[in-house]
Amino acid sequence: MSQVIAYSLFTEFDISLFKAGKHFKLYEKFGAHPMQLDGEDGVYFSVWAPSAKGVAVIGDFNFWDGKEHLLNVRWDSSGIWEGFIPVAKKGMRYKFKISSTHNDEVTEKIDPYALYFEKSPNTASIIWNIKDYNWKDKNWMGYRKDKNNLDKPYSVYEVQLGSWKKNAEGEFLTYRELAIDLVNYVKEMNFTHVELMPIMEYPYDPSWGYQLIGYFAPTSRFGSPQDFMFLIDAFHQNDIGVILDWVPAHFPSDEHGLGLFDGTHLYEHPDTKKGYHPDWKSLIFNYERNEVRSFLISNALFWLENYHIDGLRVDAVASMIYLDYSREEGEWDPNIFGGNQNLDAISFLKEFNTAVYNNFEGVQTIAEESTAFPGVTKPVDQGGLGFGMKWMMGWMHDTLAYFSKDPIHRKFHQNEITFSLAYAFTENFMLPLSHDEVVHGKKSLLSKQPGDEWQRFANLRSLYAFMVMHPGANLLFMGAEFAQYEEWNFEKGLDWNLLDFLPHKGMLNFIKDLNLFYKETPALYEKAFSPEGFEWIAYDDNENSVLSFLRKGHDVQNDVLVVCNFTPTVKKEYKIGLGQKVQIKEIFNSDLLAYGGSGICNAGTIKISDEAWNQRNFSATITLPPLGVVVFQYI
Repeated sequence: MSQVIAYSLFTEFDISLFKAGKHFKLYEKFGAHPMQLDGEDGVYFSVWAPSAKGVAVIGDFNFWDGKEHLLNVRWDSSGIWEGFIPVAKKGMRYKFKISSTHNDEVTEKIDPYALYFEKSPNTASIIWNIKDYNWKDKNWMGYRKDKNNLDKPYSVYEVQLGSWKKNAEGEFLTYRELAIDLVNYVKEMNFTHVELMPIMEYPYDPSWGYQLIGYFAPTSRFGSPQDFMFLIDAFHQNDIGVILDWVPAHFPSDEHGLGLFDGTHLYEHPDTKKGYHPDWKSLIFNYERNEVRSFLISNALFWLENYHIDGLRVDAVASMIYLDYSREEGEWDPNIFGGNQNLDAISFLKEFNTAVYNNFEGVQTIAEESTAFPGVTKPVDQGGLGFGMKWMMGWMHDTLAYFSKDPIHRKFHQNEITFSLAYAFTENFMLPLSHDEVVHGKKSLLSKQPGDEWQRFANLRSLYAFMVMHPGANLLFMGAEFAQYEEWNFEKGLDWNLLDFLPHKGMLNFIKDLNLFYKETPALYEKAFSPEGFEWIAYDDNENSVLSFLRKGHDVQNDVLVVCNFTPTVKKEYKIGLGQKVQIKEIFNSDLLAYGGSGICNAGTIKISDEAWNQRNFSATITLPPLGVVVFQYI
């Protein structure tokens, strides 16, 4: 006999919003909520399963007996099952046992809104409460909008928590250990933000978190939800913003997960042409279904509200917006206009971005979108998707291709390194050197560089410097900052022992100083997404493989001149055109001895000549270090 007390957190207005796809705080209603009812402690459970003929809650409180606690279905055709169970307590494990009217199967499913899970490989949800954490980041949350705007520096350190560092026993560091080690390291390295690869609960380690199941729960691999809050809190108290990878594009088909949740295609699209991803062997959300849209947007807002997250990087956007993504002819159907765009997914992304920016001040959404789809970072009310930034995948491909070439051949490929500036301001771009570039046989960034060891390190320094001097924000994956030799391996920590060797220690010092220089140079970020912030001096010196340009901020006195020498030849008495007759001084150089460079620099101030050069009225003669990037400022 059921021992469930009839009770509901849903109002009629909640139900109407849910059905219309406009309820963006479903986490306040669905799931397991410890509470008191008529003076009695217990837990209110609710779950969406419209094709179920019966739903029971099984768990530690009833010896996993599906006959003890049968939920009540609402009368309003919403498909919601709910009820209050007095014997359930915080910390107890549970699942929903669902009997389907569709195929008479009985399955045991996780709670889609669960706040906590057992450690993998176990799969039960855990009754939890996340409202009891005492946040200490009030200052950050108060001025975040000033730190997180697009005219502020964005130097992002991308991290996979399980493989950043292991303890002495080869085990994961906990969230609270990371709150010391990782936070101090990111602060010392002068990064402005950290981007965490997916931390939502996931069943399969080799997916790196991109095949996730527990959308509302930080993985228990590293601790409890409050432990994860402690980590975010620590970042914020050290003025570091936190971006989470968010995966609304697909989810795994594990039996205990969201797939065929009530015996039907509830969360996934029923048509495999829209509901199955051939590359990742995973299911695709049904963006046409209002309740699914509410689920996903609620999830995005959940992390921003409850975990004080500062930005969401949305994974695999291209796979969402194109019906023919990774599909051959005959494997996809055109939309109603005969095109290849998934109109429902596009509509969903617009609604997601609108909801995020309307509800939270000082946050950003970032699209991983690899095509030329127009208006990704254009406001929704102007016809765009509404993202704050977009990964500049074209820059990444062209730049890595260029730097992998022997310098003697680079003069024939000048267009590869300059082409990105032809479209740099069509979107708000973030330049990514991410985890995807150092796995699956692609080699580490250091190993991609040509030449002897000295040249490889010098090449890599010039690559990093060029990235930071280029318009846009920038992102670097962990290990790249000290030039890891090996590809990233998620099963082990980074090769921190390399810091015992001078070239790697020099690279670490270089990244530390490069990030600090970036943060302290307004010309590099104040107009990072505007053509007003960039001016070529010379992009056509193919013979020397040299690029020169100005970066500009709000104050012309702070403008900087960047000159890049992408050959191992020292270029003495190199002439550069200038628009004003003012002395210049070197303020940054990637070739310093402290970084493992040759120490060739421009000492003191450099006088300006009346000789016209580069279509400018004045010029200066400078020295360019080998495979070096040099920055000058007017004085």
